[in-house]
Parts: sequence; structure tokens; C-alpha cells
Amino acid sequence: ESAEASPSVVFENIERCSPKCLWMLLENISGLTVDADFTVEVIPEINVAVVTFIKNMDTQEFVKKCSQHKRVTEFEMTVRLLELTQSIKTENLPDNISTHYLTLYFENARNGGGSVSDVQLFPEENSAIITFCDRKGNT
Repeated sequence: ESAEASPSVVFENIERCSPKCLWMLLENISGLTVDADFTVEVIPEINVAVVTFIKNMDTQEFVKKCSQHKRVTEFEMTVRLLELTQSIKTENLPDNISTHYLTLYFENARNGGGSVSDVQLFPEENSAIITFCDRKGNT
């Protein structure tokens, strides 16, 4: 197993569990608090939620615990670590966004960021590719 585990966990097949229900379930399993200790991004288009831990957490152990949890099984959700990557694509950006703004935003620890090595803007698509200095998102 990789020495560097992702701080993010993906919950798939979440349609049977409302966002508030998912937050309570996550708090019950982790013993942590939403917003203070972790964030939850629900992506309804693909029936997924991404949980990113702000506090240091053994995410591999958390995935194992979730996979065995009665409620997770009842909701027929699957849980896995989010793959680590050095680059991300961000979409639906405002027309006047600058590379400096994006760099500062993605270097903010509150947003789960880290040192940014490159920002490529694609104004015609209102998107950008953000490349971090390392796969963790920080140095």
C-alpha cells in the first residue's frame, strides 16, 4: 500500500442518502465534525460525495470502517480513497478570473490546497488546469 494516503474519500451510489443524512453518518463513523474536521462535496450528476479531512485521519482505516458499517451497507454505498493527482481541472470560472487568484485560492489550506506550480487558463471554456508541486497538494 502507498505510504501517502489521500486525505479524501469517495462515497459512491449516494442517491438513497440525503446530504444531511450523509453528514450525520460521517460524523457518527469518524467521531469528527463536518466543516471543522472535514468537508463534504456532493456531486449529484455522478451520484458521488467526496469527503476531505482537514484533520489528520487514517483514511485507509476510515474506508475500511465505513465499508463494514451497517448504515453504509443499507444505503448500498461504496467507499474508496480518492486517487492522488498533481493536476486538477476547474470549470465554470468567471470570465475575468486571473491566474493569481486561482493560485492563491488553491494554495489555501482551508480549501485543501498546497503549493501550486502552474495554472493554465482556458478562457474559451471558462476552465483551468491547476498543477500542484506534489501529489498531496502541498509541499
